[in-house]
Amino acid sequence: MISDISGFAYDCQDADALSDFYVKLLGWEKILSGNGWAGLRSPQGWIFAFQEIEEYVAPVWPWQKDKQQQMAHIDFLVDDLEKGVLHALECGATKSEIQYYDTSTVMFDPEGHPFCLSTVKQ
Repeated sequence: MISDISGFAYDCQDADALSDFYVKLLGWEKILSGNGWAGLRSPQGWIFAFQEIEEYVAPVWPWQKDKQQQMAHIDFLVDDLEKGVLHALECGATKSEIQYYDTSTVMFDPEGHPFCLSTVKQ
């Protein structure tokens, strides 16, 4: 039986650059770098990995017909949404022009992966 999550991987153009963004955003330890891979370890012990894909195409959000769709996104819990958004912007994220909820904000990492900052633990 599956008992837990050991890791999660994003496709990208530059694994080290994207992992460095997430190190700055999250403050997690970078534990892997090289051969088209990079990875961080969360405080809970799972690996957030990045793998280089030669013909990577950034996802489009919200979805658009005939465009690269997002395959997944991560919700990060924050105590203060406004401060979380400002921190993400300072780290190099961009804020989506489209937002649907008052309790979360959709952001994009430097390679276009959407992620949410949320004040609601789901």
